[in-house]
Amino acid sequence: MRVLLSTYGSRGDVAPLGGLAARLRELGAEVRVCAPPDKEFAELLAGVGVPLVPFGQSVRELVTGATPLSAADAPRIAAELVAARFDTVGAAAEGCDVVVATGLMPAGTRSVAEKLGIHYVYACFHPFELPSPHYPPSPRPGRPFPPDVTDNRVLWGLDAEKVNALYGEALNSHRASIGLSPVDNVRDHVFTDRPWLAADPTLGPWQKLMDLDVVQTGAWILPDERPLPAELVAYLDAGAPPVYVGFGSMPMGASKDVARVAVEAVRAQGRRVLVGRGWADLSLIDDRDDCFAVGDVNHQALFGRVAAVVHHGGAGTTTTAARAGAPQVVVPQMVDQPYWAGRVADLGIGAAHDGPTPTFESLSTALRTALTPETRARARAVAGAIRTDGATVAAKLLLDTASRERPPVST
Repeated sequence: MRVLLSTYGSRGDVAPLGGLAARLRELGAEVRVCAPPDKEFAELLAGVGVPLVPFGQSVRELVTGATPLSAADAPRIAAELVAARFDTVGAAAEGCDVVVATGLMPAGTRSVAEKLGIHYVYACFHPFELPSPHYPPSPRPGRPFPPDVTDNRVLWGLDAEKVNALYGEALNSHRASIGLSPVDNVRDHVFTDRPWLAADPTLGPWQKLMDLDVVQTGAWILPDERPLPAELVAYLDAGAPPVYVGFGSMPMGASKDVARVAVEAVRAQGRRVLVGRGWADLSLIDDRDDCFAVGDVNHQALFGRVAAVVHHGGAGTTTTAARAGAPQVVVPQMVDQPYWAGRVADLGIGAAHDGPTPTFESLSTALRTALTPETRARARAVAGAIRTDGATVAAKLLLDTASRERPPVST
């Protein structure tokens, strides 16, 4: 059985595919992954014995480059990604039995599967991405929703129109070039009527969605067996558990002094600090011995040894901290991150920071909530409910799907 997994996005969009790929290989499948050409993604996938087929631009370079992305860049990037999916992803899909698409609106991947006559599955990592009467969609770049429209069903209809405006022309042009008929609703075509939700049901339960039969598998977790660096272990052993502060793939461009704000707020609570550099390239603010900085380390091993985790609210980081029983402070930056911040607060396992730009006062307030004994006790209790079998569930279901009768090849 041959499986192609495809995504475009940051580490949080690639690591889950590594988790799924590992389980698929254990079940005897041959797996390849199409993802951005970033070195760290290639190394992550190499760790599970899966080759990376690179496509598109480096995501890290896109989001941390000298010239920030703007809404005016969105149509160009969308068109380039559609073209790459028909070309690079299309070539990688040849000979495969099933293709899974995730990440930034994967317009084009289903068309490739349709042309080749192979199964196609769309998966997302948070329920907030799927149309529901219970919440509004995230605004698309440069296309805010009218402030006087409050009906979620209407907003999701407008969202479909925005997706069509961004991807429709490029998608249908490429479909025509390979003899496929045009698509009139790009978003719903990509999602299908049976999308998969790779999120933990305790952290990210889905409520009834609009005309969708959602398959919730649980989060696709890539086990991390890397030992913590000796210098980090020595720092952890030298005193009380520190507060970890890191924002993953977020450049934190609007928070120029975020490292200083965070370190001073943590120190004000009488705690040591562990700074995760991440794509924001955070660094220490002085040479005091109550602070330590780390790069890419094993969060699964680390988070069980910290007093709290201050982060951006990515699905992966939220799940990892929850599994470890670590209290959280979520400083959401974009897209699904406000959703995860709200879930952390609702579950009582941490605090949701109000807005993307922390100040000493606002972060101190959130830390006071996260560092209470009650929050830690609740975080430990919830940790026991977090599932760890999501990737296995998805892998078995995917192979079962692919083993059925192949779809007809489009002519």
